[in-house]
Amino acid sequence: QVMLVESGGGSVQSGGSLRLSCAASGYIFSSMAWFRQAPGKEREGVAATSDGATTYVDSVKGRFTISQDNARTTLYLHMSNLSPEDTAMYYCAANQWRLGVERLLLPSQYPYWGQGTQVSVLS
Repeated sequence: QVMLVESGGGSVQSGGSLRLSCAASGYIFSSMAWFRQAPGKEREGVAATSDGATTYVDSVKGRFTISQDNARTTLYLHMSNLSPEDTAMYYCAANQWRLGVERLLLPSQYPYWGQGTQVSVLS
């Protein structure tokens, strides 16, 4: 049974940092990603990795870093210099196949999703 379980969310002051984790079980995925969704907004791809390649949405470049453990069972998102605009529910997503960079931040490419972890950045 495939499971993705996120953790590490919380409330932080503007300019602060958080590290999100996503524990994956049931499969070794070739592509994994972090998405976020703020109230009233569409789900947005934040960062993704597929067989070593990584990509980020422009708004987080230089502030967020996506990484995995060597066994590819845990996905991380290191977030620094957070701003109130980063406030959202953050979701982990996975696909068993390798995806091209142009598809990595598209929600439609991921059949497996976690339940999400809330990140709130206070001004």
